[in-house]
Amino acid sequence: MHVLKSLRAALVTAVAGTALVAVPATTANAAPPTSAIEVSSTTLHPGDTLTVTQTVYNTASFTITGAKGGLYAQGLPLTDFVDLVSCTGAIICYPFDGHYRADFGDLPGGESRMAVFTFKVRDDAPGSYTLRHQLVGDNYSFDALTGPVITIVPNSADVGVSLNAVAQGLLRSRITYTITVTNNGPADATGIRVTTAYPAGMSYAGSSNCARVGTTRTVNCDVASLASGASTTRSFSADAGLLTLGSFTATAQRTASSPSDPNAANDAASRSCTALTSLLVRC
Repeated sequence: MHVLKSLRAALVTAVAGTALVAVPATTANAAPPTSAIEVSSTTLHPGDTLTVTQTVYNTASFTITGAKGGLYAQGLPLTDFVDLVSCTGAIICYPFDGHYRADFGDLPGGESRMAVFTFKVRDDAPGSYTLRHQLVGDNYSFDALTGPVITIVPNSADVGVSLNAVAQGLLRSRITYTITVTNNGPADATGIRVTTAYPAGMSYAGSSNCARVGTTRTVNCDVASLASGASTTRSFSADAGLLTLGSFTATAQRTASSPSDPNAANDAASRSCTALTSLLVRC
């Protein structure tokens, strides 16, 4: 009797153990999402290139005819933000009703397709947007899914200004002021103007690349364009008068450039010289 009870207990334990082991084996692998995307960057500037890789998967048991991958900006036309440069992996890619599509043709159940979109950020792109994506077809469409937020940062060019002054000769009263303009980037700069002011008691003596404003002591030095990382110089001369004695200071200030300048700390410079007599000036 004792042996029979032991066998019965062992059998119950074995059955119970088998049931416990069998539970994990019934868990099935989850199907891929109907659309998935990868983006090359989520922070961009106007003119930058953005790559979006979209993979679509038909989870239905039937063929989706005319299957397409769709890319959208949530609540806004994606075409306002980016222009399509190229597309690979699809039959054709094209803008459609404010968004972009990749045409894959018919897509049987359980199969996937992939397209790589290359976009260029528009110069007038309005700001940030949430990227959405979807598998759509002629006979069936899946829900649109939410992707990352794409942030478009306006271009900027940090234009720096420095000023140097050289007195020409020991017994000369003429001072040549040289303005160095440097574009620290990241973007190229255009329409640069540096406005300089020479001290009272001095008279303008000319320039080959700056212009005096009327009869004032203000001189504008313009640079039409300057590549990121490049520097250029502008210069003008002024003569000390008979009453120009002691220390006197000239100033230079960036007053215009495009795109916006994010750093005001290096926009201005000054340089002082000393007149011991009207004919003896040191800088």
